[in-house]
Amino acid sequence: MWATPVALRGHHASLVPLDMVHADDLAAASADGELHRLWYTWIPAPDQVSEEIARRLSLQDDGSMVPFAVLDASGRAVGMTTFMNIDHGAKRLEIGSTWYARSAQRGPLNTECKLMLLRHAFETLDAIAVEFRTHALNHQSRRAIERLGAKLDGILRSHMVMANGTLRDTAVYSIIAGEWPAVRANLTWQMEKPRG
Repeated sequence: MWATPVALRGHHASLVPLDMVHADDLAAASADGELHRLWYTWIPAPDQVSEEIARRLSLQDDGSMVPFAVLDASGRAVGMTTFMNIDHGAKRLEIGSTWYARSAQRGPLNTECKLMLLRHAFETLDAIAVEFRTHALNHQSRRAIERLGAKLDGILRSHMVMANGTLRDTAVYSIIAGEWPAVRANLTWQMEKPRG
């Protein structure tokens, strides 16, 4: 296997292999802001968190996903993220199925998590490309992906059926290996710049 479970540590966040021990914290994180009610994405309801952990771990067993629990600086699980749609032979993967408790949003946590994931993908795994996908109408997610320095590859129209029966147009972004040095410099600056 090319991509396998790993722990990544930062100042504001840590990414650790997802485990059932994170279920209670993640149920509380899901309840924070009632994230599961968002119609344009899927976040497990508090009572669905254990089932979602089990689903992600089964995909890990199949080799198509490496799921992480996102821990805040205190060590509390405040969200999930993954390496997914892993193409071990072509050295491509997607960073996705990411969500954070409302109280963990709008701070340095997401930027640091993406920096750690991208650094691992490009510098340890020697990935040729990393993708990001989101609902075309999920403007908050699209802005966050664009702030990373990812470029829009295109829109997959009527790409999937959502839980409410609507069709999702999927915005596909990527960062390729040659772009990583500039993206790394930008993300490092975002983490280090003075906050006023």
